[in-house]
Amino acid sequence: MDFPAVDFHAVGYAFMLTLFAGLATGVGSAMAFFAKKTNTKFLAISLGFSAGVMIYVSFVEILGKANIALTADYGAVAGRWYTALSFFGGIAVIAIIDKLVPSYENPHENMQIEFLHDEERLEDFKKRKKLLRMGMMTAMAIGIHNFPEGLATFVSALQDPHLGLAIAIAIAIHNIPEGIAVSVPVYYATHDRKKAFLWSFLSGLAEPVGALIGWLILMPIMSQAVMGVLFGFVAGIMVFISIDELLPASRAYGDHHLSIYGLVGGMAVMALSLLLFL
Repeated sequence: MDFPAVDFHAVGYAFMLTLFAGLATGVGSAMAFFAKKTNTKFLAISLGFSAGVMIYVSFVEILGKANIALTADYGAVAGRWYTALSFFGGIAVIAIIDKLVPSYENPHENMQIEFLHDEERLEDFKKRKKLLRMGMMTAMAIGIHNFPEGLATFVSALQDPHLGLAIAIAIAIHNIPEGIAVSVPVYYATHDRKKAFLWSFLSGLAEPVGALIGWLILMPIMSQAVMGVLFGFVAGIMVFISIDELLPASRAYGDHHLSIYGLVGGMAVMALSLLLFL
């Protein structure tokens, strides 16, 4: 399995996909400001769909690429061990990040986000300072989580542009409710749409920043083995995000069957997409 030298066009494309995925938080902000009520059924299906895409592509495509690269360098037995270790290493890293962010400030611990257009809902928040702090800490927490997601999108797009596009779209869907989680409390604390949008925008920028830093660190030492470990790592991150964040959020927004329908639909679309590009 050969890894050709990376050119600036490939890097630029991968970076643009990562930027697109990260800035989908801005879509969530816009929805929070301009939508009069949440289409919870659509959101539930969309989040389930995103989980289906990421789970299917992780097990069927990305882990396969990791195994091919690592077995080519280390042999069949050792290569499979390194693939498994890389996969669970990715899960461990994102789980540790999740654990280090306090549950009150971690949006992934309670992803059932609501639009706060109804004044009665604001009675629960007596002080604007509390709302503002919640919004800003949510933005920081999302930024921390988005960092490895950005690296996952970037690495996938760099090796396979078609695969990278599918992952970028799935992560973009995942980022929309995160944008809502940041912008709503900041807006109701400050009554400033620009400030609320800015915090949401900055939290999304963590993805391309993560991609850029990862590329600068890893490109000088890039090899077939390093790429194999990265793919295993990426697969672990995406499976954990899907199980820990997307599926619970999808079920929280609607009937659990909608979550399953979205999940299966995402897997089917991803399978068809991969088959069409064989």
